[in-house]
Amino acid sequence: MDKILILDFGSQVTQLIGRRLRELSVFCEIYPYNKIPSLDNTVKGVILSGSPCSVRDANAPQVDLSAIRGKYPLLGICYGAQYLAWKGGGAVEASDTREYGRAVLRVLRDSPLLEGVNRTTQVWMSHGDTISSLPDGAYAIASTEDVENAAYQFDGEPTFAVQFHPEVYHTEEGTRMLSNFAFGICGCKGDWTPDSFIETTVEALKREIGNDKAILGLSGGVDSTVAAVLLNKAIGHNLTCVFVNNGLLRKNEFRDVLASYNDMGLNVIGADASDDFLGALKGLSDPEDKRKAIGRVFIDTFEKYASQIDGVHYLAQGTIYPDVIESAGVPGIASKIKSHHNVGGLPEKMSLKVVEPLRMLFKDEVRRVGHALGIKDELINRHPFPGPSLAVRIIGEVTEEKLSVLREADDIFIRSLRSYDCTGMGFPSASDPRIMATNLYDAIWQAGVILLPVRSVGVMGDERTYQNPVALRAVVSTDAMTADWFPLPYDFLRDVSNEIIRKVRGVNRVVYDISSKPPATIEWE
Repeated sequence: MDKILILDFGSQVTQLIGRRLRELSVFCEIYPYNKIPSLDNTVKGVILSGSPCSVRDANAPQVDLSAIRGKYPLLGICYGAQYLAWKGGGAVEASDTREYGRAVLRVLRDSPLLEGVNRTTQVWMSHGDTISSLPDGAYAIASTEDVENAAYQFDGEPTFAVQFHPEVYHTEEGTRMLSNFAFGICGCKGDWTPDSFIETTVEALKREIGNDKAILGLSGGVDSTVAAVLLNKAIGHNLTCVFVNNGLLRKNEFRDVLASYNDMGLNVIGADASDDFLGALKGLSDPEDKRKAIGRVFIDTFEKYASQIDGVHYLAQGTIYPDVIESAGVPGIASKIKSHHNVGGLPEKMSLKVVEPLRMLFKDEVRRVGHALGIKDELINRHPFPGPSLAVRIIGEVTEEKLSVLREADDIFIRSLRSYDCTGMGFPSASDPRIMATNLYDAIWQAGVILLPVRSVGVMGDERTYQNPVALRAVVSTDAMTADWFPLPYDFLRDVSNEIIRKVRGVNRVVYDISSKPPATIEWE
């Protein structure tokens, strides 16, 4: 399959380059700049990302492009553009003012990169340096009022560069530019579809696992469900699925999820390990410590069940791309946002090999693959739920008492979202924006309740109370990398707040989180 490689220099929006290309049905992979994979005939082009670094820094990331430059189409974005200029003998200097925000791009000359782009168009700048002079053989193709060399290309080779970010939504014709690069310059066919992903992934799983057996942790969510069905297509009865009750699930979730898998032809075992998880969490309040403790017990649990099945050598997981990106980052440059329990919480030594068939997919792509596999809507359209479960929705130490309070409040919130009729209110479905949602649950990407580690004064009847507040969280997103808070109707908030305070002992105040990602994250921990 055709693909474009994206070399990551640490920009927090590198993944958006991949998102835009995937939307064009062009497969792409993101690699740290210092871990370039072997290049073969499936690679049609290479993109250099932005970075928080300056090319003028002594410790700025450096990359050997000798195997790429002039041999493959190349596009430098922001830092990538400045790096190409700097290494080619041009000049990069600190800008008098940080160039950040919207700017008007003016096309100076015809270029295959800007084919079909309006002569003036809005772009998004985000850099402190600027290219003051271009290398020999390069010429400007577009500029802005403040940036003379906003876009340039090299004569006689398919190397292009832009100092703005075509991948962000604020660049109005950015997708057109990336499309020009992928199709017009790289010659990609745009053949990455859910069906093609299923075909290639199933074949790859057959080759990798062979006649060995695998064990997979089901959660009831879309990621693990799609991973299970893919593996079932590849290795059939050699897959054993285990749904673990970690003691941190929502109200009645262990029972309900097991029931939902009854008619899917999967070999599913229900395992109660709640005491082990809660024991490992005792005394822990740091969110990273909690995630890693859950990861360790997760592996212990699966190795225990794997030891009871002859020939199990693989642990399969529903890890998706945002988990990988947020748990990694470029060493020394990009910040790690969190350790996902699938990625950052695994012990270095374990007897099972890890297989992650969805590792390169964003959440909306997982859903499309799930639909193509024929998985029922009630599983495909479930809200994402964090791998560490309610442990990261209890700020601080996790206890049975706190879990009981949070489960009841969360149950009221989720049931109310499902029952609230929003027909005619103009909310698109979170799983398919082409149709309108008929209830609030379907209009929202992810929702939940967070138990806060503070006490607030309240009055119930004629008595003073001193109990916990809870925060409601509801967001819309497409890939979990960015998210906006959802405008829940006032009457809904009023009714849910009243019901939680009346029915949940230990809660006397309800607040609504109206933070977007970034700067906040979807989960509080």
